[in-house]
Amino acid sequence: MYQPLGFRSTTHPDYVCLLKKSLYGLKQAPRAWYQRFLDFASTIGFKHSRCDHSLITYHNGNDVAYLLLYVDDIILTTSSKALRLKLIELFASEFAMKDLGPLHSFLGISVTRDANGLFLSQRTYAKAIIERAGMTKCNPVSTPVDTQSKLSSTAGTLYSKPTLYRSLAGALQYLTFTRPDISYAVQQICLHMHAPTTVHLLALKRIIRYLQGTLQLGLHIRKSPSHALVSYTDADWAGCPDTRRSTSCYCVYLGDNLISWSSKRQPTLSRSSAEAEYRGVANVVAESCRLRNLLLELHCPISKPTLVFCDNVSAVYLSGNPVQHQRTKHIELDIHFVREKVVRGQVRVSHVTTRFQIADIFTKGLPRLLFEEFRTSLRIYPPLAQTAGE
Repeated sequence: MYQPLGFRSTTHPDYVCLLKKSLYGLKQAPRAWYQRFLDFASTIGFKHSRCDHSLITYHNGNDVAYLLLYVDDIILTTSSKALRLKLIELFASEFAMKDLGPLHSFLGISVTRDANGLFLSQRTYAKAIIERAGMTKCNPVSTPVDTQSKLSSTAGTLYSKPTLYRSLAGALQYLTFTRPDISYAVQQICLHMHAPTTVHLLALKRIIRYLQGTLQLGLHIRKSPSHALVSYTDADWAGCPDTRRSTSCYCVYLGDNLISWSSKRQPTLSRSSAEAEYRGVANVVAESCRLRNLLLELHCPISKPTLVFCDNVSAVYLSGNPVQHQRTKHIELDIHFVREKVVRGQVRVSHVTTRFQIADIFTKGLPRLLFEEFRTSLRIYPPLAQTAGE
């Protein structure tokens, strides 16, 4: 703490103010702590990432280290054990730190290692949500959302406990970090948090019933022979019954591993399905550019163009045809943005049939068999069985 500007004492410049409020209660405390940590990290060779504000990287010859910081929780991975011990010693000389050993948990996400990679799970967190909702003895269902039309804001009567609804919906949002299979269902119930009704509550309870039967599922990250970026994007044109806005989504793979996904209602209306799909293409191209820059900072550049799979032929043609038609002027910025990346060789937009459009799981309710197939494609399945002594 320092004396504030304009109130510094000339006779006692080293004095500090007596606080009447806890340090954690000050709004500027997190920013001050974060800047304090970054300032010290920069003195020992770390550089702040431009693509992820929680990431700092270290490169010195063959020595490589990546550090993720969230308040006072830290993940540190290095290219060698000697480098890790050295960096921990340097940080411990400045801050009160404790080495908890190999990564097993971070921000409520359980991490299990095996010979092929990592298994990320939030089983304990999901069980806590089920208990908070009072549904520990509920019957499970096979899908988190039905195949009927989307929820309307006027369906049903107002729910008498909106605070409980919002609390559960917010908790389910955090669960999507390792369970992208519920992203669409959670996105739908979160659209009505301002005035939840009994129909919306039933949709929320269906998600919880689905979790009850799939607590063992989690996200797998495996060693992959390929390092290419491949993405799928889709849009449900005019799907919202109230505003007629479209729901666009994408999922991005690095090799065989899912690393980014999104399911979100578009901010403006689309006048055609091609326009809605093309807005989705522009969104996933922007995300791919961020990921390519992040991998470049990690000294793992991607030389091949990012493959973007879309099931709308018109959207694919628009990305490759430089001719601007009168009817596409209102989405001209998206067209120019995607076209520029295509011309530079950073992106290639290709067509995929609806049967193999994995992103469909983020835009609508699917039948059980198709849902389970796409869920497996997202690398979401139970942990692999291990033999004794493995």
